[in-house]
Amino acid sequence: MQPFDFHSSTRVVVGENALDQLGDLTQALGGRRVLLVTDPGIIRAGIVERALDSLKAAGLDVFVFDGVAENPTSQHVADGARFAEGRRGIDLLIGLGGGSAMDCAKGINFILTNGGRMEDYWGVDKATKPMLPSIGIPTTAGTGSEAQSFALIAQAGTHQKMACGDKKARFRTVILDPVLTVTTPKGVTAATGIDAISHAVESYVCTRRNPISQMFAKEAWWLLDKSFEIVISEQENIEARSRMLLGAHLAGAAIENSMLGAAHACANPLTAGYNITHGIAVGLMLPSVVGFNTEAVSRLYQELHPSSLHERISALKAAAGLPERLRDFEIQREDLPQLAEEAAKEWTGKFNPRQVSKVELLKLYEAAY
Repeated sequence: MQPFDFHSSTRVVVGENALDQLGDLTQALGGRRVLLVTDPGIIRAGIVERALDSLKAAGLDVFVFDGVAENPTSQHVADGARFAEGRRGIDLLIGLGGGSAMDCAKGINFILTNGGRMEDYWGVDKATKPMLPSIGIPTTAGTGSEAQSFALIAQAGTHQKMACGDKKARFRTVILDPVLTVTTPKGVTAATGIDAISHAVESYVCTRRNPISQMFAKEAWWLLDKSFEIVISEQENIEARSRMLLGAHLAGAAIENSMLGAAHACANPLTAGYNITHGIAVGLMLPSVVGFNTEAVSRLYQELHPSSLHERISALKAAAGLPERLRDFEIQREDLPQLAEEAAKEWTGKFNPRQVSKVELLKLYEAAY
């Protein structure tokens, strides 16, 4: 058995309308002056208002930073940190929204407590000072950011993804409220759902897999596979949305305790270079990567799905109406070698169960083209 080091310190509160407990949960962590990090879409959906009602009923001072965009950059983090510094005495952060809002909240925590720039924390355990307690509240069943100690922030200008990790940045409390995902548009539900599925699949077979991560990943796959098609066709099915939200969280916990693989290595250049939504990009690459890896991990794939996992993932994508080919976007075949060059620099590819270099990555792009 490969050695591993498992840390668990997050309280997870699951249930319909669990958001109403936010004020009490914030007080339990000692929060008095709270920075709530979100985006304008979450405000328009009325979710921020619900959160504020709970926080203010508990007598807390709350300041809302809504300057988060999809695939947040170091500039968004810097703006949020400046906003927080102008409201002196912030003692707790809340990330409310999709992965972008939660990653941005973690990034702000780095800068607010340890100073400097986001680039200073690119890597692992670069924060030398304590960080503020924080709460993560996902409104999509996708990234699993609430279960991870890493903030994925794009470098302003280059848009290269920076993975900034520190156990001190992990959310101390997580709220999984399926009601918050009901207003999610169908396209977002599809993109975030296939992202969560990719997390379960890749973490289950990556070279850093271990009994704990595989336990999380296998349960995540079961919950997601059972529920994905339902939430696509039945928007208000709370039971299915509960399973999706928990599945995404467990897949995030699997990543936290292992790693990902070539599908994510290939997806990041698609997002950086062509502005393809992360979940869509991962979904474009996942079937090809599963097909490529089958030679090495067929037994593990069969533990997830007894027949063809490749075909099952393709069927899930089709049911959700997700794009099938790279050619459906503004990508030319002559662009593929450059994409392979960039994907080879992505650290997640180093943990793929079959070794990948520029040669193999180019073949994966060609298979998906």
